[in-house]
Amino acid sequence: MYDRTMLLELFLEIEEAIRRIERRFSEITSPDDFLRDDNGLDRLDGIAMMLVAIGENISKLEKMISKKAFDQYINIEWANITGLRNILAHDYFSIDAFEVYQICSSEIVILKEAMQKIRNDVF
Repeated sequence: MYDRTMLLELFLEIEEAIRRIERRFSEITSPDDFLRDDNGLDRLDGIAMMLVAIGENISKLEKMISKKAFDQYINIEWANITGLRNILAHDYFSIDAFEVYQICSSEIVILKEAMQKIRNDVF
């Protein structure tokens, strides 16, 4: 059995990280916007940190509720999320602005929906 309070905290932190990513990404129209000036770099840094937090929390959730809860969401490459966490955390100055742009522009909304469904299934 798992600690429901801890589970809820992990889900809420993921939701908050996604909200922050969406806010920081709202004025980005191309990968170059991240690299154009200090404001873009600050947004890239902040988004990268939230992607690290998401990857970390998903890894913890997988251990608490089992990977099977995630397997039904085949449109999400869960291993890539935790792998991205490792890349961002350990190879920080090699962040690929194009890759982060792709994640924010097309994948974060899919992840948001999947996490809401998993949370509803667990609770």
